[in-house]
Amino acid sequence: MGTNSKRIALIPAYMPSESLVGLTEELERRGFTAVVVDDGSGEQYDAVFEGCAFHASVLAHRENKGKGAALKTGLRFIARSFEPPYTVVTLDADGQHSVADAIRVCETAERCLSALVLGCRSFKGEDVKVPKKSLLGNKLTRTVFRMSSGVDVSDTQTGLRAFSDRHVRRMCEISGERYEYEMNVLMEYARQELPIREVPIETIYIDSNFSSHFRPVGDSARIYREILKFSASSLSCFVLDYLLYCLFSALTGSVTAANITARIFSAAVNFELNRRLVFASRKSAGKSAAQYFALALFILVCNTLMLNLLINLTPLGRYAAKLITETAMFFVSYAVQRTVIFGRKKEGKAG
Repeated sequence: MGTNSKRIALIPAYMPSESLVGLTEELERRGFTAVVVDDGSGEQYDAVFEGCAFHASVLAHRENKGKGAALKTGLRFIARSFEPPYTVVTLDADGQHSVADAIRVCETAERCLSALVLGCRSFKGEDVKVPKKSLLGNKLTRTVFRMSSGVDVSDTQTGLRAFSDRHVRRMCEISGERYEYEMNVLMEYARQELPIREVPIETIYIDSNFSSHFRPVGDSARIYREILKFSASSLSCFVLDYLLYCLFSALTGSVTAANITARIFSAAVNFELNRRLVFASRKSAGKSAAQYFALALFILVCNTLMLNLLINLTPLGRYAAKLITETAMFFVSYAVQRTVIFGRKKEGKAG
């Protein structure tokens, strides 16, 4: 291997095909210690896992708990069973990841002990055949992740990830039991400014990804839960802000005075909702409040300037201009609150 670090392959599996046995056999032959987690597949899959047991440690959930739960079960087992140094690589059970690529991401993780290393697929090129739902899903999650974290990751949905033993405890503490767990891991690393490295890998889809157990509606909702919570908070405060703006605008006749007064009330409500419910911040309320209202002041200045420009330089009325202005400010506000104001304190880079 060219390293003193043991390589451990962790594979969460739910209703896998017999090809999983071949994967564990090849991993063993290439020097990996494999750990397979049966995530409640049922008795009809016992033969597959019995075959895996010749080449891997097999753990089992009595019922299906989700990919995130299976990964954390495997990570806790690894933490108990192996002495550092070691490198963990996670692979999907459906054959989308080659052992050669697993070796490549491990090599990078062994050189960059502080980094989470992602095996990233290419979604471009004439020879690359990607199912439409997978292509759309990756574009959407990549965009959402970039907007919410400020970090651009080319393949947010990849299950091929490698990291050194010093990351295992952190991985076990990150929330999420199903498909949202892997997105939460990326969010946490971006929030704490921990390094994320990418390694190009082969793009493999078996039978157009037919064996995937991803549920488009339920699992997408879990993945986007955090930004959806922020959107709900912002929407409710926008309604409050807009109603107050209309009221004060009618009473005073001044767009600027109405905008400032409405924003003072709505910003106070929005701060408490985001601090307590959306980001569940543990930072002191005083420090967060100071940062939040500095941001609110900046947004208010930009908001008021943009509002007046739209009213004075376009045929838009004061109410339509307000709607456009608030929409434009939404994404700026989210990114700053997510990464700065309500982000957790750094625990120190892993390495």
